[in-house]
Amino acid sequence: ARAWCQAAAQKLSGGIGSKLCGMRLIMGAFHLLPALDGDTKTMTFLQEVVDLLLAYIVESFDRETKVIDFHYPNELLQLNNWELQDEPATLDDILISCRATLKYAIKTAHPRYFNQLSTGLDMVGLAADWLTSTANTNMFTYEVAPVFVLLEYVTLKKMREIIGWPDGRGDGIFSPGGAISNMYAMLLARFKMFPEVKEKGMSSVPRLAAFTSEHSHFSIKKGAAALGIGTESVISLCCLVLVQGFVPFFVSATAGTTVYGAFDPLIAISDICRKYNVWMHVDGAWGGSLLMSGRHRWKLDGVERANSVTWNPHKMMSVPLQCSALLVREEGLMQNCNQMHACYLFQQDKHYDLSYDTGDKALQCGRHVDIFKLWLMWRAKGTIGFEAQIDKCLELSEYLYNKIKDREGYQMVFDGKPQHTNVCFWYLPPGIRYMEDKEEQKKRLHKVAPVIKARMMEYGTTMVSYQPQGDKVNFFRMVISNPAATFEDIDFLIEEIERLGHDL
Repeated sequence: ARAWCQAAAQKLSGGIGSKLCGMRLIMGAFHLLPALDGDTKTMTFLQEVVDLLLAYIVESFDRETKVIDFHYPNELLQLNNWELQDEPATLDDILISCRATLKYAIKTAHPRYFNQLSTGLDMVGLAADWLTSTANTNMFTYEVAPVFVLLEYVTLKKMREIIGWPDGRGDGIFSPGGAISNMYAMLLARFKMFPEVKEKGMSSVPRLAAFTSEHSHFSIKKGAAALGIGTESVISLCCLVLVQGFVPFFVSATAGTTVYGAFDPLIAISDICRKYNVWMHVDGAWGGSLLMSGRHRWKLDGVERANSVTWNPHKMMSVPLQCSALLVREEGLMQNCNQMHACYLFQQDKHYDLSYDTGDKALQCGRHVDIFKLWLMWRAKGTIGFEAQIDKCLELSEYLYNKIKDREGYQMVFDGKPQHTNVCFWYLPPGIRYMEDKEEQKKRLHKVAPVIKARMMEYGTTMVSYQPQGDKVNFFRMVISNPAATFEDIDFLIEEIERLGHDL
């Protein structure tokens, strides 16, 4: 990075090449570009930021560093001055703020961070993110984002081919996350069955019912609430039934549930949806990436029968947040459902193919460029690279399962090998391990995971999430999506849980 700075400085006038990187940044941000004399100051400032980021990246992959430097909210508020001021700060102060922000940030790239579904940091994806922020454009028309629009077209087509739709035909869009992608699917299903709802609203349609499994993501109910369908119209059942007074219009099957990593039987569900002419959606936000694996894609057999699929590359494929795709089998449906013909943006007399002005099929107007991260990583890894990455994560989860399923002090939440990288288990400390009163043991076990998790964060050694589920008390939910993790990191996690919980 230092060499880059110096090389860039050589191109600037005034012989500043030897001075640029050592210059103090006491001036304010108004001295940076587009200020007339801002080129040198801008290069200096950005070089300092790049140095800071590169140091953080290296630190994030160092197992000797903490995953988190944890402080309670009131402590963190007092440690630094986060308040906004009327007067501009110096650039040195801005850099101090950047350092403080990273100091207390969670190192989600750390090989021992297992807390949520989106982990790891891909260097090509990071470079792509920097590029798109520099380009700072919008995805609504071809005229302002020509390359990015084409890359979205190419990538969505490839993803539809992988799903199994003939010749990759259909439609799709990248949205702000899996919850929005699922809501898009529900919106399209309603429009497909009752197109008049677009103009006349919910008063023009009968009482609708959506069906999903009890372990589906909460975004299904949230989407129903946002669309005016109502959460009471989302029926959590293991099979489709006809409910008196309701019209079934949407079934959301889950490919990789958030907690258990379970896969619904897509073929059987599709048979029922076809019988009753109901839209079939597959929420593959977590499990959809297994389609990239020849070894594991059988878990999504039947996905090609779906009307729509949610697929989040920012999870198992480690694309930097955010990167969520909704894939739709019927071409043109998204446009008909969402378009508003805003003539100030989507003029019909432009000099290029208007089908590449994709903004009118989106709910958003402004839309972030999410595609370039995925596309550039795909170019760098190839499909076989993603496949190897995904297979490795599943291999690590199987290793964890095999190590703890018969280990003293551990108890699996459900029988059998996990379908995805979710490994759900209880750790029973020696103090409650042999209790005869099972109800009392259950009450005390409920408190174990939160205490161990708190100690993990205070020590900063690792992070793994926990939660209750139904009648099951708090258990650990280990998920692996970081390609930097190794078998040794799994061993460390097991030993750390035992170390932190031995006295409970």
